[in-house]
Amino acid sequence: MGQRRELAVPPGEDPAALSRYLNAAHDAFIASGRGDPALRSLVLDSWRRSLEGGLDPEQVTAQIRLDDQSLADVRDSHPLAAGMPVIRKLLVETAADSGLLVAVSDAAGRLLWVEGDAALRARAEGMHFLPGADWSESSIGTNAPGTALALDRPVQIFGAEHLARQVTPWSCSAAPIHDPDTGAILGVLDLTGGDEVATPQTLTLVRATVAAVEAELRIERLSPARHGAVAVAGWTMPTLDVLGGHGATLRHGTTTTRLSLRHSEMLLLLTESADGLTTAELGIELSEEDQAQVTVRAELSRLRGVLGPIELGSRPYRLESAIDTDVAQVRRDLEAGRLRSAVARYRGPVLPASGAPGVEQLREELHMYVRSCLLVSDDVDALLSFADTAHGRDDFEVWERTLSILPRTSPRYTQVEAHVAALDDERS
Repeated sequence: MGQRRELAVPPGEDPAALSRYLNAAHDAFIASGRGDPALRSLVLDSWRRSLEGGLDPEQVTAQIRLDDQSLADVRDSHPLAAGMPVIRKLLVETAADSGLLVAVSDAAGRLLWVEGDAALRARAEGMHFLPGADWSESSIGTNAPGTALALDRPVQIFGAEHLARQVTPWSCSAAPIHDPDTGAILGVLDLTGGDEVATPQTLTLVRATVAAVEAELRIERLSPARHGAVAVAGWTMPTLDVLGGHGATLRHGTTTTRLSLRHSEMLLLLTESADGLTTAELGIELSEEDQAQVTVRAELSRLRGVLGPIELGSRPYRLESAIDTDVAQVRRDLEAGRLRSAVARYRGPVLPASGAPGVEQLREELHMYVRSCLLVSDDVDALLSFADTAHGRDDFEVWERTLSILPRTSPRYTQVEAHVAALDDERS
């Protein structure tokens, strides 16, 4: 058949002839363990990984990892819950009319939502394609959502390209969804049905929906509701974002202001001080070197000029208007046990470009708070999301904790195991 391209059914190829070939190639592989070189390398590599993981193609069934209560808890706190209205509008409504299913998994391959055609949903439940089930590649073998997670790329699987025998009548197209701030994998969006799912147009639709979801997550994080803002009689609590950026972003009403690093430091320190700060105290928090009080007062005067309706009192300097911060929001999430939400909000360290002693202390305290909650957690999804970020990539203890609770069936297990070994070597 010649080397086929990455599309499951390239334009111009006869789906019926391709299906006959794949069924024969599938049977031959299971019987001998040898794959036809004409198979897509993506599929053949996945088949081999699956067999090396000990899967039996004739017997394997997706395991139910989440009971009803656990599933509800995960859904409530998962970042992708905010993207479900977009998915339903762009994909689920059309899928239901077309006799297809839309599934959304978490980063560990567990299906959180399966929606679409009711009759098809009932059929799919027979092979455990339902919410709470583990569809990672190492759990059920080659499949679009699981293999997309394993490779971190969009994937189409056509019919007998699935390894598990019971899944070969189905086809699917899937793409990973990434955190718009950190780049961490949040989960996978999948479209499942018959042969019609394995078309270039279907994969384009899935990719476009993923892009829309990631855009919605970015917008949702900028909204007053996301920032914990409270509206009272037309007034909305201002918010200050300082995580992961060189300067802070201040939002009040419809106004968004990017602050200089010095003004960012000052405003953040004032939000953290319940009783306010004198000029001398603020100078100490801003620099290890002696700060002329006149210089500090001049900067505070300029800061007052960019705060608009936010009142800055003096003697001591203090905020007369409450300001919420993304630092406070992360703390609230951690205190409430909303670990996934805290990790999603924690886009990076507090004002990483700042050398102000007060900011450095706050930066260290928040980072340690997030880490300590993760290190005693059994939430592998939150751990993976943190580990995948720039501020978690070299954290040996976080990766080690992730490996200790990550099921061997996870599509990430081999990669996490290798990363832990590499970090351990660096420590030696």
